[in-house]
Amino acid sequence: MNAKDRLLSNIDKVHTTPMGVARISKNLLLGDADVVDHCKKIITNSECKVSIRGKNYYCEYDGVRITVNIHSYTIITAHKK
Repeated sequence: MNAKDRLLSNIDKVHTTPMGVARISKNLLLGDADVVDHCKKIITNSECKVSIRGKNYYCEYDGVRITVNIHSYTIITAHKK
């Protein structure tokens, strides 16, 4: 199973912390949008590229990189490239 398939098979486990919500919202200029839902939409997009480096998944699509912990499925951060 490749990295994207593994992450997608556990997409229901993807979450973040309150600090993560604030950080991601600020980095992606999301305002009051649901941060986890926004990130899940990016991750599930058929054009999103997912790779594993160390203990994290790196999801890249449309100028955004999302970092997700491989064990806890916590969204650590997201940045515009």
